[in-house]
Amino acid sequence: MFKRILVATDGSPLAKKAVASAIALASQNGAELVAVTVVPRYPTNYFDGAAVFTPEDIGRIEKQWSEAAQASLDEIAKQAEASGVKVKTSTVSADLVGDAIIAAAKKHDSDTIVMASHGRKGIKRLLLGSETQHVLTHSDLPVLVLR
Repeated sequence: MFKRILVATDGSPLAKKAVASAIALASQNGAELVAVTVVPRYPTNYFDGAAVFTPEDIGRIEKQWSEAAQASLDEIAKQAEASGVKVKTSTVSADLVGDAIIAAAKKHDSDTIVMASHGRKGIKRLLLGSETQHVLTHSDLPVLVLR
């Protein structure tokens, strides 16, 4: 049914459950897994007036975020390979996480996207937004959302 499944992860406990489900789905279908983490760009205007960060500071912070993302993806690769699933990993740096997930799915010619819903409600959802909702409403691909 599926040839290539993209799983989006932020490394959270809920995302780890989605990863486990995506690995199982890939294994059952003989599909390849593409694990993607989107690392946000450092919000340079977020701290205007509160603190001064040099380009070196920002570069160091972004490097730490990328290294943490890669460590998470390396763990996913080990889990997938242990289940006999062929896996590719990708770290994407972007301001718009949902758009980056959709673009990665297209780039890797994925059949479906698997991701977690963090279940934010009310004001938290309004303030923090929902990347899952964005992917659901903007992707042409089927999206499997796990809670």
